[in-house]
Order: sequence, then structure tokens, then C-alpha cells
Amino acid sequence: MTMAPSLPLAPRADLPDVAHQRVPLARPLDWVGMENIALPVRIADGQGGQLQVAASIDLSVNLANPDARGIHMSRLYLQLQDGLAREAITPAGLRHLLQDGVAAQAGLATNARLKIRYDALLQRKALESDYTGWKRYPVEIEATLVDGHLNLALSFSVEYSSTCPASAALSRQANAERFAGDFEAAHPLSVDVVRDWLASERGLAATPHAQRSRTSIRVDLRPQFDELPLLALVDAIEAVLGTPVQTAVKRVDEQAFARLNAENLMFCEDAARRVASVLASDPRIARYDATVAHYESLHPHDAVARVSGSND
Repeated sequence: MTMAPSLPLAPRADLPDVAHQRVPLARPLDWVGMENIALPVRIADGQGGQLQVAASIDLSVNLANPDARGIHMSRLYLQLQDGLAREAITPAGLRHLLQDGVAAQAGLATNARLKIRYDALLQRKALESDYTGWKRYPVEIEATLVDGHLNLALSFSVEYSSTCPASAALSRQANAERFAGDFEAAHPLSVDVVRDWLASERGLAATPHAQRSRTSIRVDLRPQFDELPLLALVDAIEAVLGTPVQTAVKRVDEQAFARLNAENLMFCEDAARRVASVLASDPRIARYDATVAHYESLHPHDAVARVSGSND
């Protein structure tokens, strides 16, 4: 026996609706909505395709009518769920989601705000070997529609290695002093002897301290571009810092990483200036705020620098 498809139930007119009761202490509200909604979103993969990822989402609208007791919360959730099934996370898609959120409130709201948090998993190639691995980048997208104007902000963080320039200079001095002591009476010196000494344990009297570090970045974007520039910004930040943390590593990659650290000695102030040089020159960015934190191996506290600016 074939079952006929079920139809959605008509809303029951006899159910109580307290939303239409009189509003005590009536006044409009800035934002009303939901936080930490678990939903899938579709994002650009940087290669012309899309990926679906799990996200945590905040969505709210203003309650412009002071005499309305509350917004249509269930409509807001259903509209978001349906909208994300249709729209990828692009500037145009975000605008549509916010416009639909306002429209779903049937005149109660004029503005809408959306925050989307997810982990971007990007595949990164090893420095020298043929291996690749995946690296996680925490991302937050904030989109606000106020009086029809869309404001977009993108936040993300990048981890890298920082080797202290002062510690490197002190280590070089210690190495030079040991060399002078070991070869004070050796005349003449051959290249082979010096090379063997440098390759031995005696050839490393001290090493500079280094640590895993992180830059946390927020940029206000100009919304006229077609895509959110996450991958391009991550690539540019990792390139200017020079020492992004690695994924798959063989010995040849580890040696290459050590060379990069020696070539990119930096205090937190140096790292902040490097990051700012990228953000200040990107035409997609209207304003930026960046923090770099070096999680010191020398001290029990962190070294931190912050920088901000506008691209007028």
C-alpha cells in the first residue's frame, strides 16, 4: 500500500499567543536574537569551489516598535536556516541573509546583525619535502545591515614562530668567544677544521630563544568585492612574517624552518609592523586592528604589540 505524502499541519488558531499582550515599560531595543546557533555554512575554498563547514552563529535584529513585546524568534531561526541552504558566505550572500531577517519580522525590525564563527582548515605544503598537511585558522565574520548599509568585518588568527633578536646576538657572542678560546693557539686554521668544529657540539655554545606566536587580526572590509579575502590575507600575513608554523615536517623541512627563523629574527614590535604593512596596502580593507603575542620561553609572561589604522 502506497502512503500519500504528508502535508504540513495548518497552524492552530486556538493556541495562546502572549506576544500580543500589553508591553510593560515599553521602549525599542537595540538587538534581540539568538547566539551560538549550530548550522552548516558554505565558504569559498580558494580554488573556485565551496566547502561546507560547521559554524556557530549569532543572529539578531533591532526591535524598532516600542509597543511590540518581542520579535518573531522562530521566523528568524527558520529564515537563517533556509537562507544558509541557498546562500554561500559572500558579501552579497550576507546582505541577502540580513535583508531576509529584517523582512521576516513583518515591520518590527529595520536592522540586522550576523556573526559566524568557524575553523578554516587550509592545506599547507611542507617547506622542502613533497608532503602537505592541514592547519586550522579560527575565523569570525561579522555582518551588520543598518539603514540599508552593509558593514563587514573579518577576524582571523595566524600562528608563527618568533626568534628573539637580542637572544640571537647574545648567542652569537657566546659562540664567537668559545671559538676564540678553542682556537687561540691554532695557526693557521683550515676551512675543514673550522667546518668540523662548527658541526660539532662545541660549535654551538648558545642558542637564541624562540616561541610559538600568534597574530589576531580584525579588518573592516569594503563590501563591493565578490568574496571575503580570507585565504589571500592568510597567505600574505604568513609570507610577510616568514615563519608560519608547519604541519607535515621531515628533517629537511625542519632545517629549512630553522633557516627561516634565523632570517626573520623579530621582536613583537617587528612582527606588528610586518603585519600592518600587509593590511595597510590592501584595497579591500577599510580599517584594521592587529595584535601580535609572543608566548615567551624566556619569561612567564607574554610579549604583546597592537597596531591599527585606516586605509582612506
